[in-house]
Amino acid sequence: MSKALVIGAHGQVARSLFTADKPESFQLFSVARPELDLARPETIAPVLDVQNPQFVINAAAYTQVDTAQSNEAEAFAVNAEGVDVLAQECANRNIVLLHLSTDYVYDGTKQGPYTETDPTAPLGVYGRSKLAGEEVIRDANPAHLILRTAWVHSPYGTNFVKTMLRLAETKEQINVINDQTGCPTFAPHLANGILQIIDRLNRSGKVDHVWGTYCMAGAGNTSWYDFAREVFEQSKRCGGPSCEIKPIPATEWPTPAPRPENSKLDCQKLEQQFGIRLPHWRQGVAKCVADILA
Repeated sequence: MSKALVIGAHGQVARSLFTADKPESFQLFSVARPELDLARPETIAPVLDVQNPQFVINAAAYTQVDTAQSNEAEAFAVNAEGVDVLAQECANRNIVLLHLSTDYVYDGTKQGPYTETDPTAPLGVYGRSKLAGEEVIRDANPAHLILRTAWVHSPYGTNFVKTMLRLAETKEQINVINDQTGCPTFAPHLANGILQIIDRLNRSGKVDHVWGTYCMAGAGNTSWYDFAREVFEQSKRCGGPSCEIKPIPATEWPTPAPRPENSKLDCQKLEQQFGIRLPHWRQGVAKCVADILA
């Protein structure tokens, strides 16, 4: 039976992979720091030799967008240099690499949803480091799937939904940006899609025409403000906290790292190639809020 190894075992997507219904065509294993640490590339090969997987899912990353602005070397060490070694080691062993990337590789100036072939132009260090990671994968290992996702939330870790619910417990009103749009993605929906991809690759064989970059995010799109409104609507239905929300422009909420104004992703390529379409973002929010409050 095939094995898929998940790197970054404590993140939102990794944890969601292990709570999802798993196909029977492969086994799922995980590894985390310090056993495998992308910032310490010498730890990669020994783990791959011991585990001997056919697939690697890289869900590990330096994801602190604002902190990355002043920690560029650390962000690149994890998101690019470590990924470079991982991709090479996977290529040496004929391992398929599935790698999570981000909407932050785009600058957000396009009017409509971004496709995989649109020009990349990251605004900050985090986006540049993730784009560098994509580039080294393409150079090192043809058998790869780079999955660009956005606005990930879940009952795990730190994310927008959990922050909104926490703030609503103590505040009567909060300000939320209304002029940045994107595709909220429920981590368990993303995890299910990843497992479906591996199941199909496992059953059909590793076919060269599927390799490449894909956008993979919740269906539909919204602003941070309307995202927050939906969180509180769902929370009220569950008897959870809620508060007033004031829409503000991003200029009133300055951050160390600039954010793309438009993070909408066009996921048609994923649907055409694999027949996978993630559920609508509102479905993800409803499940996420219900799970957190439960």
